[in-house]
Amino acid sequence: MGVLEGIGVIAPFPFYYWLWNHPQTWVDLCGKNNEPSKLMAYVSHLLKLIQFLSLFSVSSISWQWPPLYFWPLFLAGQFLNFRVYQLLGEAGTYYGVRFGKNIPWVTEFPFGYVKDPQYVGSILSLLACLSWVPFQYILLWCLGYVFMIYVESNEDPTTRAKPLS
Repeated sequence: MGVLEGIGVIAPFPFYYWLWNHPQTWVDLCGKNNEPSKLMAYVSHLLKLIQFLSLFSVSSISWQWPPLYFWPLFLAGQFLNFRVYQLLGEAGTYYGVRFGKNIPWVTEFPFGYVKDPQYVGSILSLLACLSWVPFQYILLWCLGYVFMIYVESNEDPTTRAKPLS
């Protein structure tokens, strides 16, 4: 496994870990005139680009029709991701509750049916790419999601940021 590519694949997870465990520091860093969830989204998109470039650099994309398992896994994964974002919005998806926002509890599908639907969707989408990307990179990225599932399952409300005014 290439070291730089491996680092690129896991790049977002230390950021997410830090934000989850120390949200007030992010809110303070963002300042009063900036929305913490929006800035987290910008940084996350940049880190996601680094992840994709890392995978692309080790992939063997051919212009053949993808294997049969690709479309069901990829579409199911993207549906879950889209649905989570649709229901939670930017603030709900990007740790708004940790940054002091009041985010309503959602019970519509996939919530209540699929545990951690955004991460499950992302993992399904990654597994769909196994015919093009070496297994160890997919595994590393999936382990990052499993790690964040574990981290986020242990929320300490006392570490939440002060409510935004």
